[in-house]
Amino acid sequence: MQHLVDTSNFSDTQIQQLLHDAKTFKKQRPSQLLRDKLLITLFFEASTRTRSSFEVAAKRLGAAVVHLDPGKSSTKKGESLEDTFANLCAMEPDGVIIRHSENDAPEILANMQMTSVINAGAGNYAHPTQALLDLFTMVEHFNGDIQGKTIAIVGDIVSSRVASSGIRLLTRMGMHVILVAPKPFMPDSD
Repeated sequence: MQHLVDTSNFSDTQIQQLLHDAKTFKKQRPSQLLRDKLLITLFFEASTRTRSSFEVAAKRLGAAVVHLDPGKSSTKKGESLEDTFANLCAMEPDGVIIRHSENDAPEILANMQMTSVINAGAGNYAHPTQALLDLFTMVEHFNGDIQGKTIAIVGDIVSSRVASSGIRLLTRMGMHVILVAPKPFMPDSD
């Protein structure tokens, strides 16, 4: 069962294949690639762009998408994340797309091995789908030659899951990442 909890879940070869597929899909959308698939979005934090992007992409590819609003679910009555997930998995979805305030929430669900889990943002640690999109944009911009290029990430870096995922992925792909922020907004160096 394949999950996308962090970009480290994929090998460099798999990332290159994702980039190749994204380029192909951008030129010509494959029709009904996800026909007869059911995806559930489970967003414990507000989202406009990420949730909408997932839902539109899934529907364009033929999937049925169900959004569960945690604010109107049994989690409001104290049901645990794991129990909510297990109950959703009883519906036999092909995947659950989750956004959560806790860094480890997507990994906890992925470790349950009930369905594929896609992390749509967790705590301040990971937003792998945004990092992959940013990488794709840079690969397109630089005509595939990102090795050794320098990118600056500016702002509240310590609180940004997008920055955190970006730093790890872009560095891994051979880019030089510079962080620009006042000291209180800089992550600990490691």
